[in-house]
Amino acid sequence: MINFDAHSYPYTSQRTATYGKKGMVATSQSLAAQAGLDILKKGGNAIDAAIATAACLTVVEPTSNGIGGDAFALVWVKDKLYGLNASGRAPQAISIDAVKAQGNEKMPTYGWTPVTVPGAPSAWAELSERFGKLPLTEVLQPAIDYAENGFPLSPILAKYWNLAHEKYKKLFTGEEYKPWFDTFTLNGKAPQAGDMWKLPGHAATLRSIARTKAKSFYEGELADQIDAFSRKHGGFLRKEDLALHQAEWVEPIKANYRGYDVWEIPPNGQGLVALLALNIVEGYSFKEKDTVDTYHKSWEAMKLAFTDGLRYITQNDKMTVSIEDLLSKEYAAKRRELITDTALDPEPGEPARSGTVYLATADEEGNMVSFIQSNYMGFGSGIVIPGTGIAMQNRGHNFSLDPEHDNRLEAGKQTYHTIIPGFLTKDDKAVGPFGVMGGFMQPQGHMQVVMNMIDFNLNPQAALDAPRWQWKEGKVFELERSFPEHVALTLEQKGHDVRYAVGSGSFGRGQIIVRNEDGVLIGGTDHRTDGTVAVW
Repeated sequence: MINFDAHSYPYTSQRTATYGKKGMVATSQSLAAQAGLDILKKGGNAIDAAIATAACLTVVEPTSNGIGGDAFALVWVKDKLYGLNASGRAPQAISIDAVKAQGNEKMPTYGWTPVTVPGAPSAWAELSERFGKLPLTEVLQPAIDYAENGFPLSPILAKYWNLAHEKYKKLFTGEEYKPWFDTFTLNGKAPQAGDMWKLPGHAATLRSIARTKAKSFYEGELADQIDAFSRKHGGFLRKEDLALHQAEWVEPIKANYRGYDVWEIPPNGQGLVALLALNIVEGYSFKEKDTVDTYHKSWEAMKLAFTDGLRYITQNDKMTVSIEDLLSKEYAAKRRELITDTALDPEPGEPARSGTVYLATADEEGNMVSFIQSNYMGFGSGIVIPGTGIAMQNRGHNFSLDPEHDNRLEAGKQTYHTIIPGFLTKDDKAVGPFGVMGGFMQPQGHMQVVMNMIDFNLNPQAALDAPRWQWKEGKVFELERSFPEHVALTLEQKGHDVRYAVGSGSFGRGQIIVRNEDGVLIGGTDHRTDGTVAVW
């Protein structure tokens, strides 16, 4: 297991890791984390706790996820890792020509056009059916209670809720957006930190999903309501699209990094990018974390990996190159040869042809879950189904309207997906779940926290607290304000276009749980969010 340095890097928040034995839930909202822990104490397992926490997050953090979003999970049960892809597909009626006929040269960000089939409810039902111990009605009850009785807004949640409202009241002028304002504002205002907020429509929807094991969402009355609102406002989504949806159990993909297996969900998720980058930097030996050499090589590796990901990642069976070829050590060596002492402009390689919430849970039985769920870009498309609290995602925005692009828009297709759960094992034993949410920051965050723990022996809390960097495009990197300035200045001399970012909102928000050889759970949660590690 990882040999954490007890005195390692007390970055920024100077918080210590959290320790426990019987159970642990780490996520971005304390109310949701506590709800998951309560389910553990009632006899549920880590899977039940993950579902309860995820459902609760749709209520207490609607700025980042919702019932109308997608989800992915990595689940460790009885010494085996399982992957679940619950991302939805494009409607059957949509096409590049149909979108261009609306006057679009690229996929729009808001409205009905970028809406794909939501997968989150199917993830909850599928996980519960296969691995849960408690009935879904009991597991979703904490979320229903918060939606029905109200919850107080935490500070960072209130900040992003208000920012969204300020933006949306300028952008959303059509009748189709009125339910968003009806649901998430009162008397023309968004709630503030400490305000109580209720979501009664949300409660009724969660109760229906729990009672029917999500069938009402895909085949019943909720599907009818989604269909009707889509038809009314010219959307492509239909009840038939919802009925065709099925969460899919998939084989996770991995890269071995210095003796540890780093696991991700296969494409259409972008976890492949993190593995490609780790494969490249594994060819180097890093003695210290905050050095120009460490950052330069890590940055160059990430640029090369991301360029490949943006070129090739789409629905798994529609990729033009194989995952095995991309993840081969030979291909990593070929990409590594491109790294010199100065910054490069990355281009995709040629291998051989063959708005988000994250949570981690663990229980005393040894089960562990890495779970991620999102509407994308905060509240998603801006479309809320009247009276239901269902905020629809806008994942279709990532499709390309270029008919020659691997990730081109097609009816019934899954798009390149940004949300990715991560998991670490060593010698076929679980080390634990990890994740960093936040759009295209996610694989970059995965790479950074894995290197922080494995290369530099940082405990989970320190690994999350460390200053982050983010590749934007070309030679441009954004840095958090806490990033060492003397290192940044020297990196500029190597040709990197270095820019300090205002605030930390774009650098992701993560959680980690690790189980040591004595069975003790060690957890960390990001200081960039309102997060908590609930422990038993």
